[in-house]
Amino acid sequence: MSRFRFIDAEKTNHPVRMMCRLLNVSSSGFYDWLGRGPSAREVSNLALTATIRAIHRDSNNVYGSPRVHAELVAVHGMAVSPKRVAALMAAAGLVGVHRRRRRGLTKQDKKAPPAPDLVGRKFTAVMPGIKMVGDITCLPTRQGWLYLASVIDLCTRKLVGYAMAEHMRAELVVGAITMAATHNQLAGGAIFHSAAASTPRRCSATP
Repeated sequence: MSRFRFIDAEKTNHPVRMMCRLLNVSSSGFYDWLGRGPSAREVSNLALTATIRAIHRDSNNVYGSPRVHAELVAVHGMAVSPKRVAALMAAAGLVGVHRRRRRGLTKQDKKAPPAPDLVGRKFTAVMPGIKMVGDITCLPTRQGWLYLASVIDLCTRKLVGYAMAEHMRAELVVGAITMAATHNQLAGGAIFHSAAASTPRRCSATP
């Protein structure tokens, strides 16, 4: 914000001459600026900020300046620099949700033999509690990423278990499977197939 613009915003709270003296500008220069009105650059920044606000709002306040800039160029056809977008977002108090670094994730043991395919691409079941599938979904929030693990019964197509956490460690999936086993009647040797790992696992009917 320029010194003249600051004085204009605060002139109802403080004397203009005092602010001009403190900011080392002339009062006559301020009134000349006030008579000219906003510059073309300032008008352009106001219009661009309005578009940035709309993009940020439509993203549920998730987008940071890189993704906002990408949409301005690709969707709105605007020739604007990334630094200008970042500066205008900072001035408007707009921030995105940053993905947290993943740490401590389970790594595949390359020496271990592959698990047998217990599903065989047959994602149906003749009765509840014998065959289930699951996956992990990443949900952006104002505090960061939240991970949701789910378990769905292939017979009823209903959600029978879920768990949420701020990580994707093994206990997240174990929690979802445990909920499914605790609140549902699972058959002995029930199958759980994870789309994320693409390796079916047998689970016990009890947690």
